[in-house]
Amino acid sequence: MATKPFGQHWRYPIFSLNGVNWFNLGAILVMKGREDEYSTILGLVTGIDLSVNNLTGEIPKELGNLKWLRSLNLSGNLLTGKIPENIGNIEVLESLDLSMNRLHGEIPPSFSNLNFLNHFNLSYNNLTGQIPSGTQLQSFDRSSYIGNHLCGPPVTKNCSGNGGTPDFTNGGSSGGKKRSKVNWLYVSIVLGFVMGFWGVVAPLFFIRSWRLAYYQKLEQIGDKLYVFWATIEVVLHVVIY
Repeated sequence: MATKPFGQHWRYPIFSLNGVNWFNLGAILVMKGREDEYSTILGLVTGIDLSVNNLTGEIPKELGNLKWLRSLNLSGNLLTGKIPENIGNIEVLESLDLSMNRLHGEIPPSFSNLNFLNHFNLSYNNLTGQIPSGTQLQSFDRSSYIGNHLCGPPVTKNCSGNGGTPDFTNGGSSGGKKRSKVNWLYVSIVLGFVMGFWGVVAPLFFIRSWRLAYYQKLEQIGDKLYVFWATIEVVLHVVIY
């Protein structure tokens, strides 16, 4: 099939009974408010968006060979397996969204090489371990990692020194100490309530003389309050009138 240039685009013929019709092989990519027009899309791929397509299986590691890929969105699918290590080799990648899948394992350490990322979302998967150290990965909000079992900045869970997993032992982290303090607080509240009840309230029920003295004391206090407020009322009446 012959082709011929038309302006800056290549046109391809479609033969029919009505003659020959021509179509242009080109594409327009709009990303982050910028519109890029390509006269051919066969040799250069800079954006892939396959979000919300019920895709299954693992992410192909061949995606890491697209060295000029700037935007990759596979969110909202049913993808499983681990994130391919070589995706971190796409150094020009600016937007990566793998959220709302069923990915597991750790975030590849090579992701610390993605220095041009300005949109990053791995939320709502089953990822574990420590978030790789890198200026870009720590600059994103915690919402980019929510719904996983990750630790290290910017999430609030601390990681242990050897395993990269959150330390939930009672003696191995400040979190365990905090839980211990909270437990002792509850215990002290319960003990205080019990001691107060049996030391003050219970005798009023079981010792008749204490109960009578208590009621008499309340009556005396009530009389004094009545006299006090009555005096205040008389004084105010005299001052006003």
